[in-house]
Amino acid sequence: MLNILGISRFLDLSFRLGSLEIPMPLAVGVLPYPLTFLCTDLLSEFYGRRRTSFVVTVGLALNVWVVFILWLGGALPGFEGEASDGVFFEVRALAFGAVTASMVAYLAAQYVDVQLYHFWMRLTDGKHLWLRNNGSTLVSQLVDAIAVTLVTHFLSHALPIDADRALWPQLLTFVAASYTFKLVVALLDTGPFYVAVHFLRRYLRLDTGRSIRAR
Repeated sequence: MLNILGISRFLDLSFRLGSLEIPMPLAVGVLPYPLTFLCTDLLSEFYGRRRTSFVVTVGLALNVWVVFILWLGGALPGFEGEASDGVFFEVRALAFGAVTASMVAYLAAQYVDVQLYHFWMRLTDGKHLWLRNNGSTLVSQLVDAIAVTLVTHFLSHALPIDADRALWPQLLTFVAASYTFKLVVALLDTGPFYVAVHFLRRYLRLDTGRSIRAR
């Protein structure tokens, strides 16, 4: 859903701080994306680095499947002149660009997230759950924001760029807006992360922290 709808619409969530206006252009697909990092952190906590990396790879495979279905839907014959035909191909073109951008960002950021999560786990000897949750996510979200912005623009040309203004300040605005949103969500999910670890540890009858470091 995220990759099909991702860059089909950009939201203007700009706000003011006193006399200063803060631009916040966000693609629709960014809205649910930070939750994927909460999921990988939970998987890392309970199942270790290798199994979490495997799940990230499965995510890549599923997106390849989505691209294949979109390609197949356009390759097979349809009813000529049908109004929905143009809508499908427009969504298909945007989805191809979004999938390419998000997969580059997804793989880079998610693998960074998994590696950093276990780095902090080893460094703190399995203590300070908040540190590995936020320390891994905040860096990986920056990797994601930079990668998805640059790939979306230079490969798909799908960002609403003003041709009369300098390019890089606009790209940096998209990166900053995306990262700020993800940063806020990452900090807000610390509480739910603690709650989820507490209940899932009992429900799944799994240990966390120190016992998982060797995995």
